[in-house]
Amino acid sequence: MPEFAAADGTGLAYQVHGDGPPLVVVPGGPGRAGAYLAGLAGAVGRRSTVILDNRGTGASQAPADPDSYRFERLVDDIEALRVHLKLERIDLMGHSSAGNTALLYALRHPERVARLVLVCPSTRAVGIGVEDFEEALALRSHEEWYAGARSALEAWTGSATIEESVPHRERAAPFFYGRWDEAAEAHARAETHELSPPAAAGFYAGITVDPDDTRAAAATLTTPVLVVTGELDPFPTPATGAKLAALFPHGESFVQPGAGHYPWLDDKETLAEALRAFLARPVHEGLPSDQSAIDLG
Repeated sequence: MPEFAAADGTGLAYQVHGDGPPLVVVPGGPGRAGAYLAGLAGAVGRRSTVILDNRGTGASQAPADPDSYRFERLVDDIEALRVHLKLERIDLMGHSSAGNTALLYALRHPERVARLVLVCPSTRAVGIGVEDFEEALALRSHEEWYAGARSALEAWTGSATIEESVPHRERAAPFFYGRWDEAAEAHARAETHELSPPAAAGFYAGITVDPDDTRAAAATLTTPVLVVTGELDPFPTPATGAKLAALFPHGESFVQPGAGHYPWLDDKETLAEALRAFLARPVHEGLPSDQSAIDLG
């Protein structure tokens, strides 16, 4: 895998899939290696996907400073990757928890982001809660796996540590897939090997980002933003994604029918149609005079 050095010297790795203009993709988890996103490549048209392994995950080195696992610190790694790729501007995608990181990058470096795609994103950075979580779970109550998965989900959310949660994650996983089939099972099972507990535990540890400040900054961002959610995803739900999209002057929400937290696995072509249309849109060159980088810690 190709490698580059972060600003603090940590060696970071990334994967490239496909050909064409790059879409930089940041994985979530938090703390999951980028391999789980490989199937996304077929949903972005005649483009390549550059999938980062966040520090301490996959083929990337663990940092000397564990505080650098925090999502606001990971913003610097996206910038280092952009410089390494010698790109003036990037189309940027963050999935799940990495929605926080990708959003902060766009707010700190608005001149470097042409388009921003947030797929099933965490909304912690902007302080939007998932108010309809229980209702989303109830949508799956007719499934044969529901009772066991519900019990496992409660054990997962009640775990005191990342390590303690690991045995429960795979049993709770059906809630996060639109179809619980062999492909979904294999994808969920791989998390055990792709997850870095230190990176996962450090992602939100001691964060200093103020949600009010982030929301205020989002309201000034002129970058086009697409928020993708799955109709059946309990975290975030479509209503949560719509609230996030509404924060941006040029934000829009796309809800993929029948999809969960990994929409490229549920229906790659439907996701592809939405992504290709959004990424093909022209963007303004340069920035309006009133848009500048925001200091969010």
